[in-house]
Amino acid sequence: MVDLRAMPGSGIQYMLKGGHRHLSGLEEAVLNNTHACRELSAITRTSLGPNGMNKMVTNHLDKLYVTNDAATIVNELEVQHPAAKILVLAGRAQQEEIGDGANLTISFAGELLEKAEELIRMGLRPSEIIIGYTKAINKTIEVLEDLVEKGSENMDVRNKEEVVLRMRSAVASKQFGQEDILCPLVADACMQVCPKNPANFNVDNVRVAKLVGGGLRNSTVVRGMVLKNDAVGSIKRAEKAKIAVFAGGVDTSATETKGTVLIHSAEQLENYAKTEEAKVEELIKAVADAGAKVIVSGAAVGDMALHFCERYKLMVLKISSKFELRRFCRTTGSVAILKLSQPNADELGYADSVSVEEIGGTRVTVVKNEEGGNSVATVVLRGSTDSILDDLERAVDDGVNTYKSMCRDSRIIPGAAATEIELAKRLKEFSLKETGLDQYAIAKFAESFEMVPRTLSENAGLSAMEIISSLYAEHASGNTKVGIDLGEGVCKDVSALKIWDLYVTKFFALKYSADAVCTVLRVDQIIMAKPAGGPRRDAQPGGGMDED
Repeated sequence: MVDLRAMPGSGIQYMLKGGHRHLSGLEEAVLNNTHACRELSAITRTSLGPNGMNKMVTNHLDKLYVTNDAATIVNELEVQHPAAKILVLAGRAQQEEIGDGANLTISFAGELLEKAEELIRMGLRPSEIIIGYTKAINKTIEVLEDLVEKGSENMDVRNKEEVVLRMRSAVASKQFGQEDILCPLVADACMQVCPKNPANFNVDNVRVAKLVGGGLRNSTVVRGMVLKNDAVGSIKRAEKAKIAVFAGGVDTSATETKGTVLIHSAEQLENYAKTEEAKVEELIKAVADAGAKVIVSGAAVGDMALHFCERYKLMVLKISSKFELRRFCRTTGSVAILKLSQPNADELGYADSVSVEEIGGTRVTVVKNEEGGNSVATVVLRGSTDSILDDLERAVDDGVNTYKSMCRDSRIIPGAAATEIELAKRLKEFSLKETGLDQYAIAKFAESFEMVPRTLSENAGLSAMEIISSLYAEHASGNTKVGIDLGEGVCKDVSALKIWDLYVTKFFALKYSADAVCTVLRVDQIIMAKPAGGPRRDAQPGGGMDED
């Protein structure tokens, strides 16, 4: 006989380990998830556009970030809520794929979920909303291709004017008012390192050196590398120099085995020291005889080795970071040799000049390759504080990533919310042709596009209702390129304002947003196991406190 009293009770609470949490149904799971995602998008939304506000974020290491870059903000927030993490991953995917548009991805997803919540409260099921949203995003991609500027698919990535035109809006969204200074710098750096096949452009080849002092107008582009350290020794300059790189350091080599040397007299001791000196001198002389004028060490530089380097007029640099050493080899065409020995001719690199310069009180080593063929360029940024320099660096990164995207697909579409209003207008017309319940979801998807002009207007201190109604009136008249001129607070043709967005940036941002939203809406139960070793750290899915 089986004792039924020994059997556990029914229900999921008896099936799982004690301390778990189980949330199900519309109120507990779906609406709580949408609420958490909306809270996250509300943080990033006010940072959207050229007039976006900065956020001050202190991470777990007490490092302070003052930025309006959504990718940095959400990464440093350490979001714990499982549904909100999906939006963070969508923003991260956009940042890795394109390098710009993470804010649009997260903010648009939050707006879609807000509209989905309204539909759920009206009585629609999440499955019906997902079908409607899927139809809407497919129609959006069709319309987006119609809005592409004719002739923009053919572009010379080495034409500075065309590059700056496509880069302006990405840089202006981070540094409004500074884009006319930053864009030519970034364009110059990118064009210098652009390979014969532009599709192989590598963003890592454009480096940024941040030096406190001066102002943005003092920033320059260097063909080559800028190392933020001084040369070792007294020789500070070398022209038309061959370069030997030693990854293991420039010092007397120690043996792997231990040994004991018995010395019976002072003469033997003196001879022992002399043999060590002679060996080091022989190695340094061999490097000098090979034609090298500069030695680069990846580790320590010994005093004795430095002495002989000075004697043979060799300039000595020390680069501790192996990644920086790798970039240095790429810049100069050197081959890193493991230990100190005579290099072959094909292992030596070349630089037009290697010199130590003082910029704003900081001594830096500038490695220049003025002739063609150099594969690294450095943007030297100047600014008054570290925080400003960090934000300038993010703007440069966005510009470089935009250049990479235009090398793959140079098509452009109208910016300044012109594209979003046209998409909203066309999708509303499309929703009226649908017959099922999903037409309501398509209409709400169209409404969500109004978030962009509304946010841009509010962040610039303009009346959002007036701007949106003016945009709709212009687009209804057939002026599909009319967007917002934030400077004058009126609606203008963006082709006159030269505000263009890359097609691929908008395409992936909207696609990732819709995918993330459909993933969140598909969740109808949340089961969270009790974490090992202590109480839960994360909050309730609604964003509130843990249950009593």
